[in-house]
Amino acid sequence: MQAKPVNELDPIKPLRPSNDKAEQILDGALKIFTTQGYAAASMDRIARAAGVSKPTLYSYFQDKEGLFMALVQNLSQSCDPLFPHRPAIADVDLPPEMFLRQLADKALTGFAQNPALLTLIRLIIGESERFPTLAQSFVREIQKPMLENLAIYLGSQPQLHFPDPMVAARIFAGSLVHFLIVQKLMQGEDILPLESDRLADGLVALMMAAGKKRDV
Repeated sequence: MQAKPVNELDPIKPLRPSNDKAEQILDGALKIFTTQGYAAASMDRIARAAGVSKPTLYSYFQDKEGLFMALVQNLSQSCDPLFPHRPAIADVDLPPEMFLRQLADKALTGFAQNPALLTLIRLIIGESERFPTLAQSFVREIQKPMLENLAIYLGSQPQLHFPDPMVAARIFAGSLVHFLIVQKLMQGEDILPLESDRLADGLVALMMAAGKKRDV
């Protein structure tokens, strides 16, 4: 059976689900992906786990990769303080020090307290060689909007003077991602103990110091 495109404007990118049936499908998909992995999961198994017919499944999600990414997007919403689909992140009415601290807290807490999302990210990393388009979709749909919005924000603040806001954004986000990978995905909390508050405080202080205008 040929999959039905979900988004007619961009058939590769799934629309975010917004009704009970879609949530039912996502719940079933989460069970299959987290227990069987990405490679072993099939649309047949997901349909059975979700309690829907295969045609119904395809009417919401065109393929396994689109369903997986919709699931990651859905789980990421709770720890996404940058609102990837917001058109004007530069209009955030918060001073940089406060905004960056809230961003760090939200990201660290949201991901750390979301074991299902951590499991899916672990799957993406583990399957990136066999399924490169899956990893690329994650970068394109999750990481790219977040980094672009953060760079726009950093470049719009008169208190900050980064020569390259995108580099600054990647340093900030990369520090948070490294912490989560080492502490949560690689079970390093006892080997390299570090409180998330301490990391957030130090990271924001470094960003504010690096963004100060230098006298020439």
